[in-house]
Amino acid sequence: MAIATRLVLGSLNGLLAPIKAYAIEVCQAEHHALGLSVVNTAWGFGLVIGPALGGYLAQPAEKYPQIFSKESVFGRFPYFLPCVAVSLLAAIVLISCIWMPETIHKHKSPEKDIQKVKALPSEQSYLDSPRKKSLLQNWPWMSTMVSYCFFGLHDTAYSEILSLWAVSDRKYGGLSFSSEDIGGVLAVAGASLLVYQLIIYHWVHKFLGPVISSRVASALSILIVSTYPFMTYLSGAKLSFALYSAAMMRSVVAITASTGISLLQNHAVRQDQRGTANGISTTAMSFFKAIAPIGAGYLFSWAQKHQDSTFFPGDQMVFLVLNLVQLLGLMFTFEPFLVLPTVGEECS
Repeated sequence: MAIATRLVLGSLNGLLAPIKAYAIEVCQAEHHALGLSVVNTAWGFGLVIGPALGGYLAQPAEKYPQIFSKESVFGRFPYFLPCVAVSLLAAIVLISCIWMPETIHKHKSPEKDIQKVKALPSEQSYLDSPRKKSLLQNWPWMSTMVSYCFFGLHDTAYSEILSLWAVSDRKYGGLSFSSEDIGGVLAVAGASLLVYQLIIYHWVHKFLGPVISSRVASALSILIVSTYPFMTYLSGAKLSFALYSAAMMRSVVAITASTGISLLQNHAVRQDQRGTANGISTTAMSFFKAIAPIGAGYLFSWAQKHQDSTFFPGDQMVFLVLNLVQLLGLMFTFEPFLVLPTVGEECS
């Protein structure tokens, strides 16, 4: 039932794709990067607040006996309260969507009543191009899919391996951290990510653009992840400083790369195709994110059994494979793999 429920929840979760498309369409061209950053920030807040909310509300009869009786429905069903709370939040979102203005209007209007809005040069070129009717023929959009999926695969596998590696014993190449220690690392990394996305990222995008920023961030990610195996030689304050710094920097470069690719995807399609394009790309990335924990788990189990290897001990092999996945994503941000639109500064 747990697996079936999780499957149904994932199958019906179609929010992220239209939200990204909506953020692009309601923002002016110079604010597209900030719009996607706000989406990622809101998503990050949810990832932080959601588990905490579930933990506080679960088993209320045991935690708050003065409010919830053990004979009540909350005592007989200890996880009913967090489910109700989440459902109420979803209902509030559903009701609030009633007042959200649609960004694509298909009704006919007199020419004099149409407000002309300045379009992106790249978007205008696609509006005028008849061969872009099908997304499968849109090579600029199709070419971004590979990097997008590899970045998603790497990000999920990294998150899985980081926790396992940090709590592993030092004789297996780990850090012997407690769950509270690694939780603190992830919390600080998440907080720095929220600040970066809201304040700094749009300036990075302004000066470097989506392609260059994705390439630079991907290359920096490889360098940062390469330092992790050598942290086992540190201890105390030096280890904490190195791990916290690496985790924060790696979170920043990861979101920079994925946001840059997402901007390329949204600029490479027409307005009436953005919802579909984001849906397909999110589905493809979700498939790679689904296989990432399985692959990471097998890789980490193998690594712990080969920690004494003379050529690339187990812990070093784990991070080497992670870097190879990131390298593949980086390769596909260069020509001939990445096809840029012939017109438009936003994708150059």
